[in-house]
Amino acid sequence: MTTTYTSYQMIAGNLTKSLERVSEQPDVARETEYYLANIGNVKTIDDFFADTRLYNYAIKAHGLEDMGYAKAFMRKVLTEGVDTDDSFAKQLTDSRYSDLVESLNFARNGTAATSFDKAQKGVADKYARQTLEQTAGEDNAGVRLALYFERTAPSITSAFGLLADDALAQVTRTLLQMPDEFAAADIDKQAAAIDKAIDIKDFKDPAKLSKLLERFTALWEINNSSDTYDPLAVFGSSSGYGISSDLLLSINTLKLGGR
Repeated sequence: MTTTYTSYQMIAGNLTKSLERVSEQPDVARETEYYLANIGNVKTIDDFFADTRLYNYAIKAHGLEDMGYAKAFMRKVLTEGVDTDDSFAKQLTDSRYSDLVESLNFARNGTAATSFDKAQKGVADKYARQTLEQTAGEDNAGVRLALYFERTAPSITSAFGLLADDALAQVTRTLLQMPDEFAAADIDKQAAAIDKAIDIKDFKDPAKLSKLLERFTALWEINNSSDTYDPLAVFGSSSGYGISSDLLLSINTLKLGGR
């Protein structure tokens, strides 16, 4: 039987090859070919929303597939950009929205937004990585969590950053062998406990991060030996992680339909 650690190492040990295999899958290759052939023709936000395939590809690439229906919400994110502290994306604790804007920054670059490499190959690379993690999670949620943590944790600068992300928080609780009920504790107490046990700066050291993930995958294997728990709940139904309360509140204030 392949363990969580072994499965994770098979993917992460040669990530370039793993991503190549994903990119060569017929459905991924087909959608990527369409995206790269057409995204350069998009000159406005209206153009972007008018092409459902391009829209779905880009939001999946950024782990936002579960938010695809909320087009008014997504339009507001892209329209306001990220260049001011009071922009909509900057007000959200979820950094995926700011990442989407950085990839397709119509607010800053206007009609040239899709001409940059980050809007073309950059998005395609994100799509392949997102698909890789989702596929891994179909067999073992712990592997998906480990891959996600490996990709995301180096950008985290505080314990509060871990706690703001359900998937990162799940990995952290597993590493520290804290019960899920700990998530209901006072947020400052949670952060203090994490700071006491983990040096966040270690996430930027590949060797130290690898050791942490070795520990995580071993503990995950022990703690999730039965099928009674659905760990993928922290990722939502298909990608990214669950929709937070601040997003739901914002969505309720907007009209759906993309305008």
